[in-house]
Amino acid sequence: MPDTAPNATRPLPLEGIRVLDISQVMAGPFACMLLGDLGADVIKVEPPEGGDQTRRAMGFRMKGSDSYGFLNMNRNKRSITLDLKTEADRDIFFKLAATADIIVENYRPGVMKKLGIDYEKVRAVNPGIIYASISGFGQSGPWSQRPGFDLIAQAASGIMSITGDADAPPAKSGVPVTDIGCSLFAVYAILAAYIGRQKTGEGQYIDASLFDAGIAFAIWDISEFWGTGRVPARIGTANRMAAPYQAVRAADGHFVLGANNDRLWRRLCEAIDRPDLVDHPDYATNALRMENRPALIAALEETFVTRPKDEWVETLLAAGIPAGPINDYAEALGNEHSEAREMVMEIDHPIEGRVRNIGFPVKLRGTPQQVRRHPPLLGEHRDEILAELGLAPAQGRS
Repeated sequence: MPDTAPNATRPLPLEGIRVLDISQVMAGPFACMLLGDLGADVIKVEPPEGGDQTRRAMGFRMKGSDSYGFLNMNRNKRSITLDLKTEADRDIFFKLAATADIIVENYRPGVMKKLGIDYEKVRAVNPGIIYASISGFGQSGPWSQRPGFDLIAQAASGIMSITGDADAPPAKSGVPVTDIGCSLFAVYAILAAYIGRQKTGEGQYIDASLFDAGIAFAIWDISEFWGTGRVPARIGTANRMAAPYQAVRAADGHFVLGANNDRLWRRLCEAIDRPDLVDHPDYATNALRMENRPALIAALEETFVTRPKDEWVETLLAAGIPAGPINDYAEALGNEHSEAREMVMEIDHPIEGRVRNIGFPVKLRGTPQQVRRHPPLLGEHRDEILAELGLAPAQGRS
């Protein structure tokens, strides 16, 4: 029978699994936070001088020195500082690695090998280790040494070429889609490798890249390219497979709607009292509506500009037509649905007090995720972790 009731007393799915997070900024830390949310013991291994770059480099500070961005990607972790360029701290790292199930790093390819803590070296002390490397362009190929920035990966993977209006320059997605996408792909690979290890006892190496993630997202666009031979162009908020399916202008701004089949098209024309459009020869089929999209949207907006956007959203939803507001983040986070979905939560922090965090992006009913640890202060758990390894505090570095 499916699990239908929450049970906070049951172990979280990844309880008892240890993750070493030796990554910085976004893709690696976000992946490790997701593993921590599911119960893993995530130990964040940071450079002594400043720690994760995101602590200092991303602005938006409050009382302490850690940025708000860091606070939103590093809950459910412990922190230890290690200078991995020194033999003493590398020895501590290998002692930690011997106790770990998973290692995640996101340095440029080759850096881990130069430091002497690459997969082959770690596997020698822990054959079951699952070692995930996240980079901009992967561990192989002629672009492997290029900088691993989300902006660069969005550009190189094709995302920017199809983002924005047709008559505007290429645009970056407003959110770091290749960073977060790569992070999610890495998590699924890590969990798959862990399941595989339960059967074979063997770990494995995982190579995840922002570039690959960007290409993997482009299903509709690449399908159009392969199916027609035409390189996809920018079409703003419109959809490559259906029309109307985009943002449209109302009296006081824009909203979105999706009438992506003939049934919904007829229902839309009825709801807005435009019977003249239903069987218009230019709009009678989805193929025709896509071919004549500019004229189609202009005709619809003749009606939409007569009323406010919220009224149209209510009218279309009542008629069974997908529609919705274009919220800013104050509206997206402050509405009753975000509250019901618990997409804003507060965490107790030793310096910041109560600090807001983005909520859990998926909900596990039987084993609901928990905030077990605040985003750690730099090196906060050094003595605790060293003690678990049987080492004296003086053997670590602050």
